[in-house]
Amino acid sequence: MIRRSGEKRVETRKMFNGEGQAILQHILNGAPEMYGKGRVFSHLVLKPGCEVGWHVHHGDGETYYILRGRGLYNDNGTEVEVGPGDVTFVDDEEGHALRNVGEGDLEAVALILYK
Repeated sequence: MIRRSGEKRVETRKMFNGEGQAILQHILNGAPEMYGKGRVFSHLVLKPGCEVGWHVHHGDGETYYILRGRGLYNDNGTEVEVGPGDVTFVDDEEGHALRNVGEGDLEAVALILYK
């Protein structure tokens, strides 16, 4: 299979009551294409001031690989600034959030795998 750039499923939505909206360009289309091992493998874009709101994971964990921009990552209540090349991980039964605090877009690869 080859999925060209313009063929990716794209959705724009509010994420966990966060400010603004997130743009998700799905690299793989969920569980079937991930052999049931996960549910998200996407290119995440947050415009300035937008965020993925605070949420807790149940039965899975999530990784963000920051590609571009500056973010404020809430790691179980501890806020840390993140930038290109940084990797975040939240485990099962832990919580996190990510807010764009830069002037330009914050871009990351988001991966959610089942425990």
